[in-house]
Amino acid sequence: MTPQTVQAADPFDLDFDGETEFSTPQTSGAADPSDPFAGLSAPLETDEAEGEAGLSTPAANPIAEMLASAEAALGEHTVPRITIHFHWSRPDTGELIQRASADRRMERAKTVTQEGGLGGAVDFYQNQPTPQLLVVETLDPAPKLLAYLEKLSEVCDPGTKVIVIGAANDIALYRELMRRGVSEYLVPPLGTLQLIAAITALYADPAQPFIGRQIAFCGAKGGAGSSTLAHNIAHLISERMGANTVLVDLDLAFGTAGLDFNQDPLHGIADALNQPDRLDPVLMERMMARCGDHLSLFAAPASLERDFDIAPETFEEVAHKIRASTPYVVLDLPHAWTPWKRRMLTTSDDVVVVAEPDLASLRNAKNIVDLVRAARPNDAPPRVVLNKVGVPGRPEIPLKDFGEALGLTPSMSIAFDAKLFGLAANNGQMLAEVGPKSRQSESLDILARMISRRETGEAPAPKPVSFLDRMLKR
Repeated sequence: MTPQTVQAADPFDLDFDGETEFSTPQTSGAADPSDPFAGLSAPLETDEAEGEAGLSTPAANPIAEMLASAEAALGEHTVPRITIHFHWSRPDTGELIQRASADRRMERAKTVTQEGGLGGAVDFYQNQPTPQLLVVETLDPAPKLLAYLEKLSEVCDPGTKVIVIGAANDIALYRELMRRGVSEYLVPPLGTLQLIAAITALYADPAQPFIGRQIAFCGAKGGAGSSTLAHNIAHLISERMGANTVLVDLDLAFGTAGLDFNQDPLHGIADALNQPDRLDPVLMERMMARCGDHLSLFAAPASLERDFDIAPETFEEVAHKIRASTPYVVLDLPHAWTPWKRRMLTTSDDVVVVAEPDLASLRNAKNIVDLVRAARPNDAPPRVVLNKVGVPGRPEIPLKDFGEALGLTPSMSIAFDAKLFGLAANNGQMLAEVGPKSRQSESLDILARMISRRETGEAPAPKPVSFLDRMLKR
């Protein structure tokens, strides 16, 4: 629908079709106790310097910037345990709502979808209680939309938040809806993550302004080098990007993070998993080993004397608390298939599958990629890294064929260098410390930038070779 031009001298004295006018708002700013929508969302402040032209010209969606920001960090937040009712008018919106309801970020919420839009919602709630969040779509013009909202307010329970999906991208209508207590107003075309971002923003906890980005490393088979890459990527994110990072070694029996960083801490991730209720920032700091100015390590005990019978939900609870303390969390997952490992893969913001260019790795990598894709249809697919490429005398599957079988292009191919990796492992150092100018170190640096999203991840352009350089090489 094409937005209608609004001519108004007062921001709330609007005439959309020449017949209906909004009532002038209370000057005191107090919420109307008779309006169930009142107080659900703070009214938008009006800029006194904004003239008639500023209100009458349909502008860009006034919440576009907010949604873009929310989408950028969407993987970091989930919708709480609330009941959400969706009332849609267009089949496309109904399909969008179905996809959103199945998203991992909405799994704790209970959702109910019905056809009928805003008008149907008014009739439905005549004899039904309203949920904690009500999302209604309307194709009606502004006067009819507002009339329906007035009727809805008469049957809406106190405390219910309301999101309206409308057809008119009009700043004046948006402001009037906010004034009436509507929590959000969205205009198609909408994406699945955009809708979830709008819902998530309504329930953001100001006491916890962010949750760190979680990156899970998983080997397609044993010995593929997943742990080595996870440790190096965590080190590069913390050192090259200067971002606080926590590396969590979840291979409780055979973890090597302590060895790779030349650390032998008294406490580690097993202690955190054994007492998740007591885990707070202070206790967390005591349990972690410092491996640099910006890198902390939750080391594995690497002991066979203990049996680690830990509930799957405990892993998720501890991971969530760690994420609340730092911008980046790198999980080094063991090569074993367990319910909690599956959960870590499907709830992480980025999944990196490390494989070798052989048939076993290809089969296992495809299974992991397919599983993660099915569980996270609205997220980017996992990243696949081919490691140990070019082992002398070993037949290998070409990179192109490997990618075609997976249905995606591997993010990185890392050449085999037994001397470089062996020296780093035996010295308890990272590749950037042992061979900073090696091809492997440069590849990992690019991969770290891709994963951290600090840069595009493209390889730097080669420096031009001068005439003098060419003469000296001769």
